Amino acid sequence: MLLLCYPKCSTCRKAEKWLEAHKIAPEYRDIKEQNPTCEELREWVGRSGLPLKKFFNTSGLQYKALGLKDKLPEMSEEEQLRLLSTDGMLVKRPLLIGEDFVAVGFREEQWKELLGL
Repeated sequence: MLLLCYPKCSTCRKAEKWLEAHKIAPEYRDIKEQNPTCEELREWVGRSGLPLKKFFNTSGLQYKALGLKDKLPEMSEEEQLRLLSTDGMLVKRPLLIGEDFVAVGFREEQWKELLGL
């Protein structure tokens, strides 16, 4: 299992503590230092069953600075994937990647269900 987080993000820290409390120790990856590749994102979006727009950190400074609210609808999926892969701060976090699931953001009830808790 892989957890992509940003160390300064309060939601990521909350998710890490929750996993620790449940004795789950995923492989950790700093999303800013090692952002997801275009190929990883393409795979994760496909496995998640979610629309690509759910992978964007819409409350992030980068998202707002780039004016993505208005630009994304005009971009192809491939262009969006390439953009996401350029900067981990554009990606909604945390991302929890398991063998048979991809969770975007931390929602405790969803994580309990996905992890069989």
